[in-house]
Amino acid sequence: MSKGYWIVRVDVHDPEGYKKYLAANAAAFKKYGGRFLVRGGAFEVMSGEARERNVVLEFKDVETAKACYRSPEYQHAIAERGDSAVVDVVVVGGYDGPQPADG
Repeated sequence: MSKGYWIVRVDVHDPEGYKKYLAANAAAFKKYGGRFLVRGGAFEVMSGEARERNVVLEFKDVETAKACYRSPEYQHAIAERGDSAVVDVVVVGGYDGPQPADG
């Protein structure tokens, strides 16, 4: 079974308000086993448009990733965030197929 991932892009407009979201989202991520692979590190836009912050979370599978997003705990975190940020969240399944050959 493939892992599930959240790909998240964020523009924060109110850093103080966004702190409430950051404090509240931990409960959902802990409950659903979310693990940060990327959390706001340095980046370079190679193509297209970007937001100021990027996050990738890993879950055991896509269904768990979706359940976390829809959970009361995460919905509470969204409410805490309010209008402090513009956020894009995409849930995507991992890939377990063949990879390009070395060489």
